Amino acid sequence: MTTLLEVKNLQKSYKDFHLGPINFSIPQGSIVGLVGENGSGKTTTIRSILGITAKNEGEIIYREDSSLSTKDMKENLGIVLDDSFFYQKFTADKIEKVLAASYPDWDTKIFDRFLKRFSLNRKMPMEKMSKGMQRKLVLATALSHHAELLILDEPTSGLDPVIRDEILDIFMDYIQNESHSIFLSTHITSDLDKIADYIIFLHKGKILLQENKDTLLDCYGILKCGEEHFQRIKKEHIKGFRKHRFGYEVLVGNRYAYPDFIFEPPNIDSILVFMIRGEQK
Repeated sequence: MTTLLEVKNLQKSYKDFHLGPINFSIPQGSIVGLVGENGSGKTTTIRSILGITAKNEGEIIYREDSSLSTKDMKENLGIVLDDSFFYQKFTADKIEKVLAASYPDWDTKIFDRFLKRFSLNRKMPMEKMSKGMQRKLVLATALSHHAELLILDEPTSGLDPVIRDEILDIFMDYIQNESHSIFLSTHITSDLDKIADYIIFLHKGKILLQENKDTLLDCYGILKCGEEHFQRIKKEHIKGFRKHRFGYEVLVGNRYAYPDFIFEPPNIDSILVFMIRGEQK
């Protein structure tokens, strides 16, 4: 499988926070989800990849070419950040003029199609748009210059469930072209349950886990049990547990090792909570 983007030994230090070392890759034709609690380093990771935040160490390698400049790489990226980088008095018309001059492959027909799909007025300044409308406009720009890789920070934040579901459909349509990939951070883990191929868990600036999503959800399980069953579980299989008055809730990383136990299926959110807030055996 071809690697579209590789992050090697990425590190960034602040006075009270250190990110890294971070290592992961984004395969071509895949959706990679980055999750973690607030302050875990998701936005710092994305901004460091894009060169917005100066990293202390590490390499960002696009298409296996470490010599490629950030500017050249960005021509192939569609970017949506948590805070819009457009001037608030700009209209969609003005934004298009700016971006058409910056991206050689800008496609007015695609941009116009998304404006109509999202019911956005070309003449309305961003300052008069709701947060959801602004988010849809920024997403429309990211999808309108034939980018190979979308890098998205909280792309569905502020959107109602119907529009959010529509956006996820757009992401799935985009990825049907097997040369495309998506890397997105989000706190809405149910979005990743629906569309992600790979999951990266970030906690306090470190990667706790990175795994194929289907493998993760298939192999992991939640067990509610008493002391006897809890003691039978191998330490290396316990990814987190909570002790209650009447027993235990345990996140088990290899449920197939215990065929006589009855497990509840996890989702990304429950795995994240157990790994971050649960106790360790």
